[in-house]
Amino acid sequence: MVRIRWILLFFVGALCGLVIAAVGLGLAGYFIYTKSRIDPLKPVDAIIVLAGEHDGREEYGIDLARRGVSRHVVLSNPHFEGDRTMSAYCDLKDSRLTVRCIPPQPPTTRGEAIFTRELAAENGWDSVLVVSWRYHLPRARYIFSQCFDGDVSMRAVPRSYDFSLAEWEYTYLYQTVGFVKAFLQGPCG
Repeated sequence: MVRIRWILLFFVGALCGLVIAAVGLGLAGYFIYTKSRIDPLKPVDAIIVLAGEHDGREEYGIDLARRGVSRHVVLSNPHFEGDRTMSAYCDLKDSRLTVRCIPPQPPTTRGEAIFTRELAAENGWDSVLVVSWRYHLPRARYIFSQCFDGDVSMRAVPRSYDFSLAEWEYTYLYQTVGFVKAFLQGPCG
């Protein structure tokens, strides 16, 4: 009987610990990721649109260029060659701007920061504006600070996120694990 009581107490304690961890992650994630800092618009040497779902980010980056933020737009393109959305943007002809599509190596935010550093060295860029999901901006800002010495501004794709509570918890956990990975990888070589 005493043994069953201890086992029951252990499971109740473990369950309480998981609930407290989930609530803590949710609260911290809300303030760190969902309410992350968005920088004001200013002219930059290039707009870097990070890969992700086709949620308007490519169009938003190109629209910012057309509004005079930069003449150069770089779209991260880890998608397969038959991706019609990326093909349309990568083949865009507009005399006001240049659009380049680059597959990041590795196909991660770090790979995108590395190709940004290389393009900046080739083109003499000192400043970039990075476009991604709002909840990805803190981690992207950290990774770009490890790989790119220039001025980095961050802008979120203008959209809302209709996530369930479980999806937000997963998103916060994913971003936090990504932060730990970026920290452990250290500066880009």
